[in-house]
Amino acid sequence: MRSYQNLIGGEWVSAQSGQTFTNLNPADTREAVAQYPQGGRADALAAIAAAQTAFPGWAAQTSVARGRVLSKAAQLVEARKPELAELLTREEGKTLAEATGEVQRTADIFRFFGGLSYVLGGQTIPHDLPSQLLYTRREPLGVVALITPWNFPIAIPAWKMAPALVTGNAVIIKPASQAPALTCELAKILAEAGLPKGVLNVVIGNGREVGGELAANPGVVALSFTGSYSVGSQIYQQLAPRMARAQMEMGGKNPTIVLADADLDLAARLVAIAGFGLTGQACTATSRVIVEQSVAEAFAAKLIEKARALIVGNGLKHGVTMGPAVSQAQLEGNLNYVQIAQQEGASLLCGGERLTDGDLAHGYFMQPTVLGNVKPTARIACEEVFGPVIGIIPVAGFEEAIAVANSVDVGLSASLVTRDFKKAMLY
Repeated sequence: MRSYQNLIGGEWVSAQSGQTFTNLNPADTREAVAQYPQGGRADALAAIAAAQTAFPGWAAQTSVARGRVLSKAAQLVEARKPELAELLTREEGKTLAEATGEVQRTADIFRFFGGLSYVLGGQTIPHDLPSQLLYTRREPLGVVALITPWNFPIAIPAWKMAPALVTGNAVIIKPASQAPALTCELAKILAEAGLPKGVLNVVIGNGREVGGELAANPGVVALSFTGSYSVGSQIYQQLAPRMARAQMEMGGKNPTIVLADADLDLAARLVAIAGFGLTGQACTATSRVIVEQSVAEAFAAKLIEKARALIVGNGLKHGVTMGPAVSQAQLEGNLNYVQIAQQEGASLLCGGERLTDGDLAHGYFMQPTVLGNVKPTARIACEEVFGPVIGIIPVAGFEEAIAVANSVDVGLSASLVTRDFKKAMLY
């Protein structure tokens, strides 16, 4: 079992509370993956102070000098890709192939922003008076906070860290408690790449205390959040009164529209990848398929075939194509939504049960699930499930499909499968 601490001012330290917690492998809860500090408000305050101290020196460096640190970090991430991918799979549960892709994406993010450092700058602008020079330049904001989710535990921290760091800001990150290991490893890599002490601080622990302090403290001038709508909305309300900059990404209820003229084999393959890949634990996952009635039955049959072909198990095992839910609570929530959907009139076409055969009994596994005859107003059609559950909503035609797709109060991604290029481009 690994052991991690908070990173504050360049030093790895225990939480001031002295409390810790342990994460288990969601594919095999007999394995303890890592122990972490249970940080709180005091730790957040210490991190803010450390970031404020480190900020002036980091901001004074050129963007190119800062970019070199990120470029070096990209090389180090890539060199450690197999190790980081295995750790990611053990803690979060996704398959090793998915984890490896995420680690590679992290290296690419750092490489991109390292290169971008050469073009960061302002503008020269024509003046309406002669012999005048009018120009702009970009300057770092100060101390920025990042609150990241568990489902992409290295890529999302990277794509929030990299732009903040290359532009000269000092950073405090609070990773989700379900999977903080990769954020800690990323912090170690950045230190090895030459990032000065205190420029990046990591505080693991209680979300209400740590996140609340980061949102409310006037020393934090900007905050980027990815997570649930309820938490993000609360954080935004804390930032707004002091006009701190905010970036909120709070999930969605993503539709795929399948029209009658679509290649149904392609449509089923795309929906299966988008809905069951990553165990459905992605904010852009397809969770509702809006299908023209004339092909709904044929499409459902093909999607069921794809679902039943998936191999569910420990993501470290060869051939496994879908891992577990990240936690017991997430698994129970997924199964509860399946029950609610049936109570509201949906048909269970495939899956819907927990898997407990053999070693699966020691993990948070469930069958990939397909629900038919889902009503557009049903909870399963309107609320984010964040699991391998796909609902099929039959509609009469294209205009109704668009109306149903737009009927929910959240939006993040959408797709359309059709051979009609005009419809695809118009909408």
